[in-house]
Amino acid sequence: MKQPTSQQQPIPESVAGLRIERGVCHVSFAYDAARFIDLNEAARRIREASERQTLQHKRRAPGYFEYKPPPIRVTYGCESLHVGPFRTGPNVDLLLYDFGAITASYTIAIEGSFNDLLALSEGLYDNALLLTDSRKRVETLVKVLGNTATQANVAPVVEDYVIFQIEALSQPIAVSQFCTDYRREIAQILRAEKRPLSSQEVDDAFAAVLSYGTEDVAIVDWNAALLLDREGEDVREVLQFANVELLEMRYLEQKLDSALDRAYVVLSKRSSGLRQRLGRPSVALRAIAELQVDSATLFEGVNNALKLLGDQYLARVYRLVSQRFHLDDWDASILRKLQTLESTYQKLSDQAVTKRMEVLEWVIIILFVVSIIVELLRFRLP
Repeated sequence: MKQPTSQQQPIPESVAGLRIERGVCHVSFAYDAARFIDLNEAARRIREASERQTLQHKRRAPGYFEYKPPPIRVTYGCESLHVGPFRTGPNVDLLLYDFGAITASYTIAIEGSFNDLLALSEGLYDNALLLTDSRKRVETLVKVLGNTATQANVAPVVEDYVIFQIEALSQPIAVSQFCTDYRREIAQILRAEKRPLSSQEVDDAFAAVLSYGTEDVAIVDWNAALLLDREGEDVREVLQFANVELLEMRYLEQKLDSALDRAYVVLSKRSSGLRQRLGRPSVALRAIAELQVDSATLFEGVNNALKLLGDQYLARVYRLVSQRFHLDDWDASILRKLQTLESTYQKLSDQAVTKRMEVLEWVIIILFVVSIIVELLRFRLP
C-alpha cells in the first residue's frame, strides 16, 4: 500500500455532518512465538503468574466457533497509549493459539466526524509505539510460559490489522446509501490515505463487502476493515483469525524459502573428504526432514484450527476475507514449496545412497585386492 501523504485533503462537508456517536477501533498484532503451546499447562502458568502481574485469564469460545483446541485470552491492565489525538483503552488482550501464534489487541473508543476517523487511520498506519509495546508484551508472556512453549522465539515477522466498528451514527441511514454516499471517504479510511483516491482504487477497496441485515455491513480491505454493526464480535473474530492465518502463511513461506536455499547449497557443493561425503548429506537430510514435519504440522494446525458451525453468514465472511487476503494463493504456494522440498529431500537421499554405494564398492575392491596380495605373499613364502 502507498504511504499516506503529508498534505491533508478535507473530507466534504456532507460527510463531516454525519457523526459517529459510538464505536470502537480494534488494533491487533499477530506474532509467531513458538512451534507449539501447551494451552492447558500455559493456563496454569498464567494463573500462577497473575497473582504477581495483575492479569485476568479466561478461555475463548464464541457462539458459532469451534476451535480445536480453543485459544486462551489473557487481559493485562496497561497505561493508555497516544495515537495522535486518540488514546488506547486501559487493557490489552493477548490471545494464545496452540500452533504457536499470539496476538496482542488494543481498543480505541471512536466518536466524532469521519475526519477524525481518517486521522486515526493514518495514525495507526505502521504505528511504531503500538508495535513496540505489543512485541514487548508478547515476549514477556512467552517468558511466563517457559517450557510450555516449544521452541519459543518471537519471530521478526508481524501482521497487524485494524477494524473500525461503528455501532451508532448521529442519524439513521440505509446501508446502501452509506456505502454509496461515503464510498470515497470510507476507501480513504481503509487505505489510511488523505489524498483523494482514483475510482479504480476506491472500487478495489470495496471489492469485499458483505451484509447480513439491512442495518449492518462489513467492508473488508487488506490492511483494515470497517464494520457498521451494533453486534460485530463474531465478525471481528473471523477477521482477526484470518489475520493470524495470514501471518503464519507468510512466516512458513519464509522458512521454506530459507530451507530451499540451504538445500540448494548442499546439493551444489562438492564434498572433498570421506567424512564430508558421508556426513553432510545425513545432516542435511535430518534438517530437511525436521523442517518438513514442522511445516506440515503448522500448515495443518492453522488450517484446521477454526471451524464455523451453524452460521452460514460467518462462513461467507471467512470465505470473503480469505479471498481478500489471498489465503488460497498462500496455501498453494506453500504446498508447492513443500513438494519442492520433498523433491529436494529425495534427491539428497538418492545422492547419499549413491555415495554410500560408491564407498562400499571401493571397500569391496580394496578388500579383494588385499586378499589377492595376502594369497600371493603366502604363495611366495617358503
